[in-house]
Amino acid sequence: MKKLLAMALIGCMAFSMAACGSDDGAAQANDTEAGTEDAAADVPAQEEATSDAEADNAGEDTATDAEENASAGDKVWTVATDTVFRPFEFTNEQGEFVGIDVDILAAIAEDQGFEYELNSLGWDAAVAAVQAGQADAIIAGATIKQERIDSGWMFSDGYYNATQTFVVAEGSDIKSFEDLAGKNVAVKNGTAGMDFANSLKDEYGFTTTVFEDSPTMYQDVLLGNSAACVEDTPIMADSIKIGNLALVIPEGMESEGAPYGFAIMNESNKELLDMFNAGLANIKANGKYDEIIAKYLGE
Repeated sequence: MKKLLAMALIGCMAFSMAACGSDDGAAQANDTEAGTEDAAADVPAQEEATSDAEADNAGEDTATDAEENASAGDKVWTVATDTVFRPFEFTNEQGEFVGIDVDILAAIAEDQGFEYELNSLGWDAAVAAVQAGQADAIIAGATIKQERIDSGWMFSDGYYNATQTFVVAEGSDIKSFEDLAGKNVAVKNGTAGMDFANSLKDEYGFTTTVFEDSPTMYQDVLLGNSAACVEDTPIMADSIKIGNLALVIPEGMESEGAPYGFAIMNESNKELLDMFNAGLANIKANGKYDEIIAKYLGE
């Protein structure tokens, strides 16, 4: 009997342990399945979070691009010019700032679709403003010459070919360069006219006096202090006509001529220079350029 009871007790214990083992295995299996389900549930959530982050980054990139494009499109270029350089820039009787340079720039800007602000500063101040980065470009009857290119000027294609001429007072006996021997000639600082006079003064034996603006230079000749002055031919012809000046242009005392150019002095403004060249070609092709020249010079 004792043996039978002991065997029965052992059998019950074995059955209980097997049952407990089954429960633990089932629990572990359930835990594994639950973990797999949780992990599977986490994958879409992670993918969704990644997609959201990518979308946010894409949105930021798009916004940045839009801001950059808007900034480029909204750029207003600053262009410096002279105050009085008829017929290229001057104030008319209605108080409007007009002239060949002014109209050409306006026509090119319209053709190319850019905005600009034109600042009338005077020649020296205009050059200084561009050199200092306070203006992006200059248009002021600036002759394209190697000395300026060597010093950092970057010119457009030429937009007007101008000669420089000696000018004398009415009734003067000066008819040729030889007649200037021993006399003084008035010139304007930094101009092609000054260069032209300086290239001849040693050969023909005259001296020069430098002035900062054209009207003062003309006055020096009218007062008899200088025997002649040197000016761009179209400028001089217009000044004599409009100002009724007692000055004349002798025949045969002009230079071979050189083109005027729009100029920048910083490579970062090359976009503006390229647009000027493209627009200039277009307004020459469509006749607008000829209209502007005829308006001021009757050519």
